[in-house]
Amino acid sequence: MDVPQAANVLGILGAVCWSIQLIPQIVVNYRRHHAIGLQSSMMMLWAWAGVPLGVYNIVEEFNIALRVQPQILTMLSLVTWTQCYYYQRDWSVARSLVALIPIVLAMAGIQAGLIVGLGVLKRQGVEWPMTVMAVLSATLLAAGVLRHYWDIWVHRTVRGISFTFVGIDALGDAFSLVSVVFQPKLDILGMAIYGTELVLWIGVFACGGYYNFVPWLRRARQGSEVEANSRAETEDGDEDRPDQLRNHSIALHEMPSSTSVFRTASSGEPEGDIRLRRTAISGPGRSV
Repeated sequence: MDVPQAANVLGILGAVCWSIQLIPQIVVNYRRHHAIGLQSSMMMLWAWAGVPLGVYNIVEEFNIALRVQPQILTMLSLVTWTQCYYYQRDWSVARSLVALIPIVLAMAGIQAGLIVGLGVLKRQGVEWPMTVMAVLSATLLAAGVLRHYWDIWVHRTVRGISFTFVGIDALGDAFSLVSVVFQPKLDILGMAIYGTELVLWIGVFACGGYYNFVPWLRRARQGSEVEANSRAETEDGDEDRPDQLRNHSIALHEMPSSTSVFRTASSGEPEGDIRLRRTAISGPGRSV
């Protein structure tokens, strides 16, 4: 098998997943017009994680897909971060852009400068700055996901975050991880970057199963049992009642409004007839 070709194909698959990973989350936020439970700090950490990750992948001369991937991550993370402030803190579009544009310019300038500077250092045989970039990107990615772990722990549920987004992102991490493995030179730090986030996303899935799916399954099962028992009791009760009562029983909501004893003179009935009717219903010496 052509190893570089395999690395390119897997890198493209990883980049495609990372290109669309946050789109389901963005769509969910837009449709429900809120971002409750989604951590804005997570999105900003991810946006900044794309800076050192882009530097690392470009300077280390990874395949084109892995070089573009961090830029897409940063862009989508900033869009989602803006949604959090727009929906949850009632920011206007103008205020969102005023806050967003300087951040984008700062990220682009920092990444460009680091790519040039660290490229020169690498050609001179200085490797430790690249190690710093790898550790920094892995730390920021992990910190973003761990920020959501805190929300899960506090609220005992996985809220706000789209599991479709989690699944696509985890798949992107898996493809990217294997792509790094198939690089001509095995890169342990690159594997650590994608492997760390993959493990954390698997943990989020496990929390979702424990806090969300299992209770839902339990409630659904209990609801089915209650409905079955109620149906059985109703059928047994109908069998025990005489046929005449069963056939002529009238539900309260089926009673016409004219049977109400609280009719007034405005209904057209004479006042005396009303008093006689009330006396007949309530009994002697009692009033309604």
